[in-house]
Amino acid sequence: MSPQDAAAETALTGRGEQTRRLILETALRLFKERGYDETTMRLIAETAGVSLGNAYYYFRSKEHLIQAYYARSNEEHVAALETALGRERTLAGRLRVFIRTKIDTSEAYHRFAGQLFRTAADPESPLNPFSDASSAVREAAIGVLARVVDGSDAKVPADLRAELPRLLWMWEMGVILYWIHDRSEGRARTRKLADRTAELVAKLVAIASNPLMRPLRKMALELIEDVR
Repeated sequence: MSPQDAAAETALTGRGEQTRRLILETALRLFKERGYDETTMRLIAETAGVSLGNAYYYFRSKEHLIQAYYARSNEEHVAALETALGRERTLAGRLRVFIRTKIDTSEAYHRFAGQLFRTAADPESPLNPFSDASSAVREAAIGVLARVVDGSDAKVPADLRAELPRLLWMWEMGVILYWIHDRSEGRARTRKLADRTAELVAKLVAIASNPLMRPLRKMALELIEDVR
């Protein structure tokens, strides 16, 4: 490929990314204003100033737009987390920072999250956080929690460490569900819940890591595997 062709391809790629970003930003704004059900792909395309075919080129359905929103939310959380974690080394402290930054970076989408929940709560919906369609974003979030655990000074046995990030993701989902329903000013109730449960989870991990707890821990991990 000549330098001119390479430059042209780079420019096209850049324009394509701009178009994709424009469609996503427009969709998120319309979802917030009108709700998920009332926002069609045609409306998104018209509002963004692109053809319907172009909108479908970048996002094959509204569900793909939501998956892009999930991915963006995770990226924004990771960016905030990298700075906020700082030198925090206790597991409780790192979990507290993790969940606080999740709440902070999600706040702009609070009203939209409540609207989306009606659809995402359906076990058959591809937007459900537990669905196969959500697996890439789910695994990315679990990977972040693995780094949170690995960067702590907690002494976690190998069998529990392997399962812990996934269990912590379940804790995160519980806090987010509470946040969706929280109408307190500044989401004060969610923040209080997040802080208290982060401390509680860290203490439970410490207890479960005790060598004397190995038989009970093994039973609990086997039960978790059966449920999954």
